[in-house]
Amino acid sequence: MKLNTNSNIYTFIYMTVVVILVAVLLAVVSQVLSPRQQANVLLDKQKQILGALKIDFANGDPAAIYMSLVNDTLQYGKQEVYVATVDGATKYVLPLSGKGLWGGIGGYLALDEDKNTIYGVNFNHESETPGLGAKIVEMPFRQQFEGKHVRNAEGQVVSVAVLKQGNMAEGKEQVDAISGATITSSGVSTMLETNLAEYVEFFKMEEIENVESED
Repeated sequence: MKLNTNSNIYTFIYMTVVVILVAVLLAVVSQVLSPRQQANVLLDKQKQILGALKIDFANGDPAAIYMSLVNDTLQYGKQEVYVATVDGATKYVLPLSGKGLWGGIGGYLALDEDKNTIYGVNFNHESETPGLGAKIVEMPFRQQFEGKHVRNAEGQVVSVAVLKQGNMAEGKEQVDAISGATITSSGVSTMLETNLAEYVEFFKMEEIENVESED
């Protein structure tokens, strides 16, 4: 029996076959590309961590440099801390994630061995405004954080505030917000405060270590 190509049944069968073939093709492509995509995600993460550690990898292999510097990953619940050695000194790198004006923002915060002094930061964003909020990735903004402290004299985690010039944050050190990008700047400030609060166990370990050294 010859199938009527103008019938609804023919159209339905044809569309079903096409959809199945496209689905199979997409599944195969996804499976083939998955390892490469995962490798790219890992490499981007390594580059960002190196950025927070103020390591220039432009003329080298970022993955190899990362492996030579980052020697351990500590786990505190769901939170990770990357332990690196830079110029013979221990650095702790904490992942950050938050929300800017138009989408997600994130990055990495590197602390000195005292778990208090900021060694470096590296921020990223999904879709902040070029020339305004997008400036969080640029060195002039990032360098303001270097040497700031995330804890007060009593050892409490207080973070670092990002504020317009002239504004004051009680009990916190602060950096200047980006002019014209108040919401993004506020997002960075909130991200730092919120994320650092999740590393209670990490900062408690420093207190334990101090007690043990005194004994």
